[in-house]
Amino acid sequence: MDMMKPFSEKELSEAGKFCAVIQDEFANNVIGQQDLANKLLVGLLAKGHVLLEGVPGLAKTRAIKVIAKILNLNFKRIQFTPDLLPSDVVGNLIFNPQTAQYITRQGPIFTNILLADEINRAPAKVQSALLEGMQENQVTIGGTGYALPAPFFVLATQNPIEQEGTYPLPEAQVDRFLLKTSVGYPEPDAELKILDLIEKDASEVIKKTITLENLLFLQNLTALVYIDPKIKQYIISIVFASRHPDKYGAADLKNVIEFGASPRGSIAFMLGAKAVALLNGRMHVIPEDIKYLRYDVLKHRIIFSYEAESKGISKEQVIDEIFQTVKVP
Repeated sequence: MDMMKPFSEKELSEAGKFCAVIQDEFANNVIGQQDLANKLLVGLLAKGHVLLEGVPGLAKTRAIKVIAKILNLNFKRIQFTPDLLPSDVVGNLIFNPQTAQYITRQGPIFTNILLADEINRAPAKVQSALLEGMQENQVTIGGTGYALPAPFFVLATQNPIEQEGTYPLPEAQVDRFLLKTSVGYPEPDAELKILDLIEKDASEVIKKTITLENLLFLQNLTALVYIDPKIKQYIISIVFASRHPDKYGAADLKNVIEFGASPRGSIAFMLGAKAVALLNGRMHVIPEDIKYLRYDVLKHRIIFSYEAESKGISKEQVIDEIFQTVKVP
């Protein structure tokens, strides 16, 4: 196979049509959040979980429901609350007195797309139960492991401004999200369209959909997108610069960053960039694909020092400086 052409132009064109259906239907039902649609698509094509962060009312939940409908996948939602139990997520064993046997009741995690709404409102035990499913694609009920349906995606939301009654996600679990995407306010003209949409009918009206086979086709093509060894080295340099900024000409960040990105950061850049390339109609990754994902991949993987937090330095500033210091191939 030609390394510069990992698949045919016909397959690329077909993939573009499927992606266009998803993006167009999303835009018709979620106004002013096209970048959010792209980030969700990147996660789905790269077979990764996505964490959405933003203030209430920005259509995070609606966006996930719309994506699930367009993809024709089984969808379940869990509203995370402080009194939630692990069994409310994964399921439990129920004793049947008539047969004197235990019956396995599967929880809502047994689905294709799981919306973990306000995930940081659940206690650590619930978060750890979800963690097993995210990492291993299986859960344990009564000491027995049960495989989750394929494909399986966790699309989670959290509110960054309200801390009372919340349980911050452990770093190990946040790291398992391929992307952590910040959802911002819509522009004035987009918000006006939102009012028009609500005035007519607020329900999701999906006119075109794609099948599971179409999604698998897109995922397979994403995996085949060519990434040059120089681009891989570029990714490694960025991630290592987050760990040892002084070795890459950013000595002023040495006391700012407590811990840099893990190897999952490198993997997320590579897999995510392949999806971005396919969404842009290309068979190969370019440096701009890496830059496009810089905040979504690194913000939840870089841990600041106390000094940085006390000075009010933003992670966006730090990430931008890292990208400015690392040489582009």
